[in-house]
Amino acid sequence: MASKISRILGILAVLLVAACDSAGSRNGDGEGAAAARDFGRLPVGTSRNTQIDTLNRILSASQLSPVDRTVYLSIRAYQLSQAGRDADSQKDVAEMGKLMPNVWQVVLSSTQPELAGGGDRAAALRTLEYGLQRKPGDPWLMIAQAQVNMQIADFDKALELLDGAVAAASSEGERRTALYFRGHANFNLGNYRQAAEDFDGSLAGRTSLRARLPPLLWRYAADVHTRRDGRALLARAVDKQDLTEWPAPIAKFLLGRLSPGELEVVAESDDSAKRTNGKCPAAFFIGMEALRQGDRQRAREQFQLAQARCPTVSEINWAASSELKRL
Repeated sequence: MASKISRILGILAVLLVAACDSAGSRNGDGEGAAAARDFGRLPVGTSRNTQIDTLNRILSASQLSPVDRTVYLSIRAYQLSQAGRDADSQKDVAEMGKLMPNVWQVVLSSTQPELAGGGDRAAALRTLEYGLQRKPGDPWLMIAQAQVNMQIADFDKALELLDGAVAAASSEGERRTALYFRGHANFNLGNYRQAAEDFDGSLAGRTSLRARLPPLLWRYAADVHTRRDGRALLARAVDKQDLTEWPAPIAKFLLGRLSPGELEVVAESDDSAKRTNGKCPAAFFIGMEALRQGDRQRAREQFQLAQARCPTVSEINWAASSELKRL
């Protein structure tokens, strides 16, 4: 589902570029085209009607699958909310529920935090609230609301939402995801022991190293601030695992098997790391290791670098900002 949503966002960006380039050639400027190249972070400018018109054309196509149509409806619901057309936005959310009654909320929770990265978090929160009006107490929608609140550093509100999501979770996947993001809310609030416990809990059901690495790395980061031996815990968790595939080299670095410079080289040269902006987490975890060693100046420099490298929708950006405030 996540890969399909990413693919659709990419296709839509291309279509918006074409639409905005056409408008720019008629109007004598290319501002719309520049904005459209990063759909999901589009400004609230004159191109909004173009965005909605493009989505209208896509949604008029009869050959769209239910999944594709649901994703596009979720994007249009956000754009309509941005445009102040709340009734139309609510209609799109309702249509999503009719198309895919069992998973529409998962789609909405996947697109809105990403779209909120454009700066209009209020529009994303309103759209998610329309979803909660249809399905009160849904864990996925509350998780998404918490993510948007963390983008604006309202970690207290995020924690409140995530406590509710954990309590309401009815499946392992819901509970695992809610615990993972609650770990981030606690981390940013300085509740490091609770954060480590949440990251521990979010490991349940994750079987592959790739799936386990995010909570393992974040548990390590939380344990830098506690009295637990995070390095020993990480070593046991990845014992005898191949740590060559990104992001595993971050764990290799934290275990003392790579230098900071070597990790930076991997982040800049590894194909998977380049595709996923590996320089972002590399800077942050180099900073956490510097903090563990008591090198506050080095930690500050790395957290500032992580802030610059990581988008505002990234939990690494949030954590780097929070760590900087405490130095």
